[in-house]
Amino acid sequence: MLQKSMRKQRAGEGGFTLIELLIVIVILGILAAVVVFAVGGITDKGSQSACKSDLKTVETAQEAFYAGAPPLGNGTYAGSVGALVTAKLIRSAPSSSKYTISTDTTGAVTASPACNTLSG
Repeated sequence: MLQKSMRKQRAGEGGFTLIELLIVIVILGILAAVVVFAVGGITDKGSQSACKSDLKTVETAQEAFYAGAPPLGNGTYAGSVGALVTAKLIRSAPSSSKYTISTDTTGAVTASPACNTLSG
């Protein structure tokens, strides 16, 4: 058995060379880079969708506040997202490190920065 292994080594048939291993490592690195960039685009779209969803939720709560019977707005808009939480129209204020949703007494609901400008 040992003699057979020694003959293969002498004949150049034993194991992989250093160059072959380096080529495989480079190919795996290229494939990993492609996957990382592909996943980055997916998370960008997720942040935009979450922002738009939060914006629509606060807009709906703002309209419910305006139309609500006392002690809600009764013809006035909530001055802040916190007022909508206090009125129990939304469970909690939308929070993200990428955007901020705000509202004012004119009924305007805005995202800063705008939802369509978000990136990873």
